[in-house]
Amino acid sequence: MVENNFEVIIIGGGPAGLTAGMYASRAGLNTLLIEKGVFGGQITNAEHVENFPGFPQGISGIELGDLMREQAEKYNLKIESDEVTGIEIQGNDKAIKTTSRTYITKALILAGGSNRKKLGVPGENTFLGKGVSYCATCDSAFFRDMPVVVVGGGDAALTEALHLSKHASSVTVIHRRHELRATRILQERAFADSKIRFLWSTTIAAIEGGPTVKQVKLENVQTGRISHLETAGVFISVGFEPATELIKNIVTLDEIGHVVTNEKMETSVTGIYAAGDIRHNSARQAITAAGDGATAAINAQKYLTER
Repeated sequence: MVENNFEVIIIGGGPAGLTAGMYASRAGLNTLLIEKGVFGGQITNAEHVENFPGFPQGISGIELGDLMREQAEKYNLKIESDEVTGIEIQGNDKAIKTTSRTYITKALILAGGSNRKKLGVPGENTFLGKGVSYCATCDSAFFRDMPVVVVGGGDAALTEALHLSKHASSVTVIHRRHELRATRILQERAFADSKIRFLWSTTIAAIEGGPTVKQVKLENVQTGRISHLETAGVFISVGFEPATELIKNIVTLDEIGHVVTNEKMETSVTGIYAAGDIRHNSARQAITAAGDGATAAINAQKYLTER
C-alpha cells in the first residue's frame, strides 16, 4: 500500500522529531511522524530531567516525552507507531518503506536518535533480560536489595547508578579509566552515595551465571589481573551509536556514522534533513535536539515553498 499525500515525513519520535513535527504541522504542512519505539526517545530513560527550560523543579523523562507528543498532536501532526525498513530516492521524492506500507514525501527529516552500545563480551546477549539491562529506570525494581554493577563513566552511567542505589543493596561502577567523564554535579552525588563504589581501570571480560547473572569476570587494564565479582545485575552504559544503518548509502556520514549536516540541518541530499543525536557534532541534550528539530522543520518548509 502506497500513500503519497505527505509533504514532510519525520523518522523518530524523540525531542528532535516531536519538535520538528510540531513546527512543520503548525506551519500547515501535511506531516507524518513515524516511531518504532517509545515516544520521547532516550529521554524517557531519565528518571528526573533537571536541565530542560521551563521546568525549574525538574520533570520525569516519560512525562516530558508525553507532553512533547501532546503539544505536537495539538497542531494535527499525524503519528504512526511503525518501523522504517527502507528509504529510496525517487527523483525529488523520497519513498519511506515501513513494515506495513510505503509513504511518499517531498521532504524527509531524520531524527532516529541513537542506540546504546553493547560491550560485546561473552554472556551479554545470553543474559539479556536475565540480569543484563541497558535501562535502570526500566528494570531497577527487579533488583531490590540485590548487588548490581554499572559499566561506564559518563553522565548516563552515573545517572543509572544513582537511580539503582535507591533499590539495590550495593552499586559498583566499573570504569576502564581512572577518572570519570560525567559532569561534576553527578560525580559529587555519586561519590557522596554510601551505596556506590568504584572499580577503576577495569573492564568486564565476561558475564557469567545461569539461568540468570551470578557474577562478572573482570580484567584490570593496567595489570591484566583477572578477578570475579558477584552480582545479580549488569547495567551497561558505555555510550551510544547513531541509528543510521538504513541511510548509510543515502546521505553522507562521518567516520563514526553520524549524519553530516550544515547549520540548516541539510544533509548531502536535497530535501533530506537530520536533527538530534543522529547528527554530526550533536550535543546529545534534549534541548539541543529540540532546537535541531525546529531548525530542520523551518528549512524544510522553505524548501517546499521554493519548489
